[in-house]
Amino acid sequence: MAAKRVIFEGRVQGVGFRYTTKDIARGFDVRGWVKNLPDGTVELQVDGDAEEVAAFLKEIAEESAVSHHIRAMHVEAIAPLDRVTGFTIER
Repeated sequence: MAAKRVIFEGRVQGVGFRYTTKDIARGFDVRGWVKNLPDGTVELQVDGDAEEVAAFLKEIAEESAVSHHIRAMHVEAIAPLDRVTGFTIER
C-alpha cells in the first residue's frame, strides 16, 4: 500500500483539472480526494496499492487531457487515508 500527497502547480485551476482527475480515478483501484488551494495550486491525496497509485499519477501527469497544464508536481508520502472511501472532489 502507498499513500501520497501531491501538489500540482501550473494552470491547474479553471481547466477541469479536478473533474478530469476524478474521472481518471475511476479506472484505478485508488481512494482519495482532490481540491483547489487558495494559492492557485491543486492538492491531491491518494491511497492504494503502490503500483495503482503510481500508474494513476502517471496518467494524470503524462497522458491526461490536462497534463500540459502541469508545470510542477510535488509528491510526498503520507499516512494511509483510513477513513476515506472512493475518490472525491473536496471544496
